[in-house]
Amino acid sequence: MEHTTQTPEVYDFRQYDRIWQRVAPNLEPYPGMAAASARSEAASLPTAPVPAVPTVPAPAVPAVPALPAAPETPAAPVPAAGQEGLLPGAERNPCCMGTEAAEMLDVVSGYIEAALSDRRYLLALARQAPSWARKPLRDMAADLQEQARRLMTAYYLITGRRYRPSVSTERIYTGRWCPALRERYHAAACGGFNYARSAEDAIDPCLSRLFEEMSAESYRHAEELMGLLQRSLQST
Repeated sequence: MEHTTQTPEVYDFRQYDRIWQRVAPNLEPYPGMAAASARSEAASLPTAPVPAVPTVPAPAVPAVPALPAAPETPAAPVPAAGQEGLLPGAERNPCCMGTEAAEMLDVVSGYIEAALSDRRYLLALARQAPSWARKPLRDMAADLQEQARRLMTAYYLITGRRYRPSVSTERIYTGRWCPALRERYHAAACGGFNYARSAEDAIDPCLSRLFEEMSAESYRHAEELMGLLQRSLQST
């Protein structure tokens, strides 16, 4: 079966010209002619650029402000192997209450026993003292109890062990009132002097400061005992 190729039909614009001539013979020129001439002129003229259709810009979407970045937490430095002892609080020989304070460990334990012994004497003296002197003596005994506790704390800081004070069961005889006050005055004054001398000898700064505080408190007790003795001597 043969396939025949048909040539596409070409528009004959003259046919439209004849129709317009019958419809409106007075038109000069005929629309067909005008269109033909216009087509020929348009073909000879350069093509005018087609004006671009203005595009309406889309409404701008407000930009979301960027949140400030969270500051990065610096990672803790990891100690190298064998450097754990260099961390704060993990030193084997700390700057306070360390090996330098351990050299005076016997002095610390001696002051603990002396403070507890003087406390027992003051409590025994308060039981036979005049009513106006009992409270000051008991207050001084409480101060000595606190001294012993602070010294035992220093002992633990130095050694890591609790100090067990000796328990005395001996009967305390205070004697007469005024001679007993005189004895307690000398004990307190000598205690202040010994604490001050230990503060000078101590190489450890924290232990030295502790001895200085104990010295000041012992001297204050000596002054109070002197005041009690003065009042007692005036009343006799």
